[in-house]
Amino acid sequence: MKWRLQEGRGEAVYQIGVEDNGLLVGLSEEEMRASLKTLRRMAEKVGADITVLREREVDYDSDVPRKITEVLVRKVPDNQQFLDLRVAVLGNVDSGKSTLLGVLTQGELDNGRGRARLNLFRHLHEIQSGRTSSISFEILGFNSKGEVVNYSDSRTAEEICESSSKMITFIDLAGHHKYLKTTIFGLTSYCPDFAMLVVSANTGIAGTTREHLGLAMALKVPFFIVVSKVDLCSKATVERTVKQLERILKQPGCNKLPLLVNSDDDAVTAAQQFAQSPNITPIFTLSSVSGENLDLLKVFLNILPPLTNSKEQEELMQQLTEFQVDEIYTVPEVGTVVGGTLSSGICREGENLVVGPTDDGKFLRLKVCSIQRNRSACRVLRAGQAATLALGPFDRSLLRKGMVMVSPEMNPTICSVFEAEIVLLFHATTFRKGFQVTVHVGNVRQTAIVEKIHGKDKLRTGEKAVVRFRFIKHPEYLKIGAKLLFREGVTKGIGHVTDLQAITTKENGLEESLGPGQLSF
Repeated sequence: MKWRLQEGRGEAVYQIGVEDNGLLVGLSEEEMRASLKTLRRMAEKVGADITVLREREVDYDSDVPRKITEVLVRKVPDNQQFLDLRVAVLGNVDSGKSTLLGVLTQGELDNGRGRARLNLFRHLHEIQSGRTSSISFEILGFNSKGEVVNYSDSRTAEEICESSSKMITFIDLAGHHKYLKTTIFGLTSYCPDFAMLVVSANTGIAGTTREHLGLAMALKVPFFIVVSKVDLCSKATVERTVKQLERILKQPGCNKLPLLVNSDDDAVTAAQQFAQSPNITPIFTLSSVSGENLDLLKVFLNILPPLTNSKEQEELMQQLTEFQVDEIYTVPEVGTVVGGTLSSGICREGENLVVGPTDDGKFLRLKVCSIQRNRSACRVLRAGQAATLALGPFDRSLLRKGMVMVSPEMNPTICSVFEAEIVLLFHATTFRKGFQVTVHVGNVRQTAIVEKIHGKDKLRTGEKAVVRFRFIKHPEYLKIGAKLLFREGVTKGIGHVTDLQAITTKENGLEESLGPGQLSF
C-alpha cells in the first residue's frame, strides 16, 4: 500500500472482490465487511484514510448476493501539506465559467444573474461588464474522506488549506477574443495539469470555443468539457449541444472519445479512464443555478489523480532551482513579491538566487525572504508547485513577466535568436521572411521577427518548416524542446524550440543590484 500510494503521489484505488486476472468474483456481505476492516487497518498503519467510491452486485454462481467495491485510499505525502492539481478554465465569453467557479468555491448556488461570480472578479470594469479580463485563482479543497471543503464552511484560504488533503486550484481565464493573449499566457505559463472547457447549452459551440479547444490540444493539456446553463433550455437543446460536441471531438484532428457522465458511477469511471488515456474526454451537463449534476463534477474532481508520478517529480527536484516569474506585485510592509511556478529544483526561505535576463541580458542577485502557497506560509517549495515569493526591498522596476529566477551556479543560457520547428495552423496569405509575430514560450511573451525559413521562401496554412526568429526587444531565457505558440491577428502557429544562439552569461557577468541590503550573498 505504501508503494502504491507513493506511485500515485498520495492516492490509490483498490478494487475488492476482483481476482488477480480481472475476473469479477465478488464477496458476500460478511467477507466484504472483513475485507474493508482489514483495508482500514492497513490504511491506519500508513496514516491514510479510505473512502468507498462505489459498490456493485455481480452475477456469480451462488445463492448469496455478492458485491465488488471500489475504495479510494488517500494519504498526504509526508513532505507536503496537500495534494495539488491545477485546472485551467476555458470557454467562450458568457458561457458561465466564473459563475461555475463561484458556485464550486463559495458553496452557494447562483441566482441566475451572476451573483456567484462577483467574488472572483479583480477589477471594477469586470464587475460592471460581467466579463473576466484577468487571470484569477480560486481554490477548492477535498478532505481525506472526499468531502468538499470550500468558503461555505471555512472563512479563509488558510482554513481551507489546513482541513484539505487535496486542493484543486482553478485558473479562471478570459473568454472574450479581446483578451486572447491573457488566456494564452495563462495556459502556457501556469502549466495547468488539466483544462475544463465550459460550453453554454443554449448557444452551443460559438465564438472562441473552438480556438480554446485548439489551444488545449496544441499544448497537449488533457481537457474535459462542462455543458453549463442546462436549466435555461429544453432537454432537446442540451442533447443537440452534446451531439455537436461529440461530432467535433471525433473529427480526425481531435481523435477523442467522448464520455457523457450521467451518474456517480460514470464520474468515477471517467476520472480513472481520463488519467490513464488522454484520448477520453468526459462531458458533464450541469447548471450553476439549480445545482443539477454539480455533485458529479465534484466526485470527478475528487478522484482525479495527478498526471506525473512521484519518480518524475523526484527527478525534477534533484535539478538546480528554476522559478518562472508570471506576476509581480508590491505589497505594503513586505516589498516586492513575485508569483509563478517552480519548474525544477527546490526553493527554500532565505535562499540566494539570480533573476534575469534584464534588457541588456544581465542577471541580478536577490534573496528569497519568505514563501506563500495558496495564501498560507510555506518554508520549502518543490518542483511543479506554484507560489509567491517575497523579495524584500528589491527594486520592482527591474523585474518583468517572463523572467526566471535560477540558482547562481546554473549559468543560464539566454538568447535573442532561436530556431523552432513550426506548423502554420492558419494564415490569410503567405508567411514569409520579415513577418512579425507574438511568440509565447512558457512564461515568455514577446514580439519576434521571422529571419529565415529553412528550405522554403514562404509558408501557407498547414505547412511545416524550421524557422529562425529574432526577439525585437530583449533577450529571453529559453530551453530546447520547449513548446511554442505564435499569433498575429488571425495568423496562428505552434511548434517547439529546436536550436538557440546562446549569449553566454559569463560575458555579461552577474550584476549586483543597487538596493540596500541586497548585496548579502
